[in-house]
Amino acid sequence: MTGPEVIYKLVDAEDWQVATVDGAYPGSAVDLRDGYIHMSTADQLEETARRHFSGLPDLLKVTIDTASLADLPDEALRWEPSRGGALFPHLYAPLPLSAVQSVEACHVDEDGRLVMEREA
Repeated sequence: MTGPEVIYKLVDAEDWQVATVDGAYPGSAVDLRDGYIHMSTADQLEETARRHFSGLPDLLKVTIDTASLADLPDEALRWEPSRGGALFPHLYAPLPLSAVQSVEACHVDEDGRLVMEREA
């Protein structure tokens, strides 16, 4: 399946700092356990935030250019059914920082809403 031009990953800010040193993001503990990096489309991001990141501070919303993942091994990016049968992007390789378009600070409030941080 061909998906949107950009997809998203919510990441703990401290974990991301380690990735920037290594040149690639290997995934969260949950990603490593499952064998792939869980990602979301724009339409899926709010629900992902509510279900899996509610109340967590110090997050980053990482925007990924899917075309930049074309250099990875075949089928590293797969669209697989998850919540309610919706197809979610799963990355079966470390996320190269070269595929990242932007990184924005955010958190998920106590009501489960994704809140982008204001720049100073």
